[in-house]
Amino acid sequence: MDPRLKVLMQELGIAINESLSDSDSIAEAIEKIKEAGYDVFLVLEATVGFSKLEDNLGGQSKVHSEQPLKNGEVNFTPQDEKFLRALKIDLKDL
Repeated sequence: MDPRLKVLMQELGIAINESLSDSDSIAEAIEKIKEAGYDVFLVLEATVGFSKLEDNLGGQSKVHSEQPLKNGEVNFTPQDEKFLRALKIDLKDL
């Protein structure tokens, strides 16, 4: 694994943890559960995928087209298309 990506992934994990720890709404919900007589433990799982933009965009560095879209038209990146196919969504139906 690219050492720089590893550092960035660790920073992302720290940022997610800090945002959860600093969340007043999460703290309030946990406090209410404790007041009701229960102990609380929270386990979250996140799946994060990485790919270089130039690899997925045929060397292009921009995700969106420079051309204006027509009403109802959508631009999908190759990553978007892969994700939709994984969800068994047919792109022809969109």
